[in-house]
Amino acid sequence: WLMLALATVGFAVNFWAWALLSPLGPRFKDILELTSFQQSLLVAVPVVVGSLGRIPVGALTDRFGGRVMFPIVSAATIVPVLYLGLAGHSSFAALLAGGFFLGIGGTAFAVGVPFVSAWFPPERRGLAIGIFGMGMGGTAISALTTVKLVDANSMSTPFLITAGVLAAYALVAALVLRDAPGRTVPTEPLARRLAATLRLGVTWQASALYAVAFGGYVAFSVYLPTYLKTGYGLTQADAANRMAGFVLLAVAMRPMGGWLSDRIG
Repeated sequence: WLMLALATVGFAVNFWAWALLSPLGPRFKDILELTSFQQSLLVAVPVVVGSLGRIPVGALTDRFGGRVMFPIVSAATIVPVLYLGLAGHSSFAALLAGGFFLGIGGTAFAVGVPFVSAWFPPERRGLAIGIFGMGMGGTAISALTTVKLVDANSMSTPFLITAGVLAAYALVAALVLRDAPGRTVPTEPLARRLAATLRLGVTWQASALYAVAFGGYVAFSVYLPTYLKTGYGLTQADAANRMAGFVLLAVAMRPMGGWLSDRIG
């Protein structure tokens, strides 16, 4: 359970970083005079990169284990967070560049799922992964704190705080995390394993369901502040708070979904 708790915290911290740009989208639109398309692209880039990046990061997790990959992903995410906070928020191009590498934080999911699964027997993995999935509440942390910290201090503040938390987690993870006993390291090349996975029908079926379910959640969570501000005239803080409420409900239901998966498949 300690490994599950640490993995969940790591997921939350990385998702917190991954979602930093979303609450600030309306502000960047006003400051940099962005079009609606540019604003949408800005908040979408980390999501796209994080989603696609899960394939190589998942493969690396198979090879090196979560004990190695959690600290690496967390430490790597610090770089774009610091860049965005200190220098990368002055132009649209700079924000896109920072947002691209901010997508690294979104790959933490691909590290945590196999790491957590290995610690639990099949009949309890649904609940375990459901609890781990509560780490997506990191997007709620971002929604609840980012705009407030910017208003109270400066644009750099939420990024610097998040970078500090990422650094602390990376250190703790490197010292405390352990892979489950009996972990096997794949011997086949990545290309062959990927090809075999793609030939399985269940891969495409599960991907389609995941794209609709979790993809819809991510789309709402990153674009909702922008939509509420432009469509309904809400303040940035109010729009971010409402997005956080949406996220928290989804977070609360994650363990229930995992428990039901254990019970009924």
